[in-house]
Amino acid sequence: MELEERVAELERRLGALEERGRVPPAEPEAGGEGAGASASEGRFWALDGLKDQLARLGAEDGGVVFTGSVRLPTGQRYAWQYGALTGDLLEGDWTEAADSFAALGNPVRLRLLREILGGLRTAAELTGLEGLGTSGQIYHHLRQLTATGWLRTTGRGRYEVPGTRVVPLLVVLTAAARP
Repeated sequence: MELEERVAELERRLGALEERGRVPPAEPEAGGEGAGASASEGRFWALDGLKDQLARLGAEDGGVVFTGSVRLPTGQRYAWQYGALTGDLLEGDWTEAADSFAALGNPVRLRLLREILGGLRTAAELTGLEGLGTSGQIYHHLRQLTATGWLRTTGRGRYEVPGTRVVPLLVVLTAAARP
């Protein structure tokens, strides 16, 4: 079974649980911790589903899934999920991610992303913000974010975070937070 099929199956199962109202918040498991964790049904519902799926696939080395369903301050909604097997991740070329991580490693770029997700879309609006530097510096940061796929231009100096990057960006921020 291909990765896309496995992810589709996980999405189907999660959707069925959501429809039945059985998607509780995560509860910490021994050795694990969940943001905003609270006791509900005494288990990690997402982790349990992943473990079941991996067992059916015979993926002994395991895997990871990240998913999210968000509504931005602009009212836009995004639901997204991605999964990968541990072996594929460990054998892959991690250096390919360096530019993407570097683009996120700058406080001004992170602020630009936050402002764009919050509704400021034009270069003029962004250059009007205090504390981000000159318009030339801001354009440099916007180019870096666009080159690495965290932003895209939508014409006439307008920027947006691509829909397929909204949840991954929030996952990266979550992962970077220290519990």
